[in-house]
Order: sequence, then structure tokens, then C-alpha cells
Amino acid sequence: MPSVDTSLDASLDASLDASLDASPAGSSAVRPLVRLRDVHLSFGANPVLKGIDLDVFRGQAVSIIGPSGSGKSTILRCITGLLRPQQGEIEVDGTRVDRLASERDEIELRKRVGFVFQQYNLFPHLSVLDNLVVAPVRILGRDKAAATRTAYDLLKKVRLADKAHAYPGELSGGQQQRVAIARALAMQPDLILFDEVTSALDPETVGEVLTVIRDLVRDGMTCVLVTHEMRFAEEVSDAVYFTEAGVIVEHGPAERLFGAPANPRTQAFLAHTPGAPGAPGVLEAQPHIPLQLDLSRFAI
Repeated sequence: MPSVDTSLDASLDASLDASLDASPAGSSAVRPLVRLRDVHLSFGANPVLKGIDLDVFRGQAVSIIGPSGSGKSTILRCITGLLRPQQGEIEVDGTRVDRLASERDEIELRKRVGFVFQQYNLFPHLSVLDNLVVAPVRILGRDKAAATRTAYDLLKKVRLADKAHAYPGELSGGQQQRVAIARALAMQPDLILFDEVTSALDPETVGEVLTVIRDLVRDGMTCVLVTHEMRFAEEVSDAVYFTEAGVIVEHGPAERLFGAPANPRTQAFLAHTPGAPGAPGVLEAQPHIPLQLDLSRFAI
């Protein structure tokens, strides 16, 4: 196995320092890394986003929560240019995403924005290591030996160093999702978007993936998460946006939004969402009703 490249840790540390220097607490004049203003998007006659405003500052973790079909995943796809709104402004680190005019411009944007989907989307015919190396070499033009060293470092970071030469089909769902996260990191993006990355996982493997994301947030990686894991969102998020029917109903610091939401709709959503702070657990939410049967009906 190639030796560990300490340059990765140095690069991450430098990125973290820059993130802290540029945090909102440092200056009221700092522009967000991600900025959406009055974003509208429709599919045919069906409006999906209806005037979305959203800010993500460098080094922040921002969670987008809300009921299914409220536009959460669509917001992420607009940020990375996979969907183009009919109205509004989308800016990522000074680049107007809504004005990208060519495929080349879109590729340049996606070099800087990592996206981890619900499904892992790994190349099944490539080993775990090669899944991490192929894009930095072919798209970024990096030296293969250096890219390989970085890949080993990242696999160690997501606790999969022993799976470097395995194939995706030999891994559990949680392991594949951690490989997908490492693959996104291999491009050394400015931010990573997570789209309900635990929704397709068994309950036993959800914690593995959340631990990796938690570590990234603590390292200062800018993250935007669409998630139904409410307690996790409260723990790691600097800011939370609650969406419904294509609009931002309420947003604010995680502690306030989860602890004392101002909007009645936010209050109702959290009260009925298992795992949300203050909400009843799954078993508590289902009161026990004794089963009463006339067993004589089934006598033989």
C-alpha cells in the first residue's frame, strides 16, 4: 500500500482555517458561498419552487428539512446546475449558476461542488480505489500516483481502508455510501451536497454514514444536507430551512428552529416527525390498543 500523504491533512487544515476566517461571525459583509434569491422552478404546469431564498456561508452545515415533495432535493439540483430555474438568481462562490451557458461551464462548477445522492452511483466494474481515482485523473488532470495516495487517505478517513480493492457489489449499502462520500471528497470540492443519503440504508448502517458526515462538518467542510434525520440535523447544523409546497416556511439557527419554532406549520411538522427533538418516538406515537378477539369464533 502506498504511504499516507500528509499533504491531504495540511490541505484540509488550510481549508478549515480559511473557512473560519470567512465565517459570518467574522464580518457582516462576507458574501455567502451559496446564495439563492427568488428562485422559481416549474415542471410544465406544476410549480415546484416558489421564490426560494437561501444562504450558505463557507464552513457552515445547513440542513433543509420538510415533508416529501416539498422541493428539498430540487433545491440541491438547482445549486449544482442539474436543473435550471425559470426565474431567480443562484450563485456559488461568485459563479452565477443560473447563467451557465455551456457544458464546459457546468463541468467547471461541478469540479467545485460535490454531490452525494440517495443511490450510491458507484462504477460497479471498478474497485473502490479506482472509483476514487478516476475522476481526479481524467477530469482534474492529476497525477495518478498522487491521486491514489489521496484516495487511500480518504478511505482511511471514512473507515474503509481495508476495502480499497473490493468492488461495490461486495459492500453493504452503508459502506457504498461512505465510498460515495470519499469519491466526492477526492475532487476537493468547496462544498458537498447530501441528498437524503441515509434513506436507502438499513437502520444498522445509517449511523456509519452519519458519523462520516459529522466528522466532515467538524473538519469545517461546507455542507448542505437534505435529511429526515432530525436529531442529526439539530446536532450538526448551523442553520436549518423548513420547506413545504415549494416555499421556505421558516429558517434560522438549528437550536432555535428545533427548540422553539415560530411558525405553526414547523411546529406541527416537528411534533409529528419521529426522531425530531421534542417529538414522540415511534413507539410512543402509536398508543397501545389491546387486541380483543372472540377466540371462540376460531374454535375447531
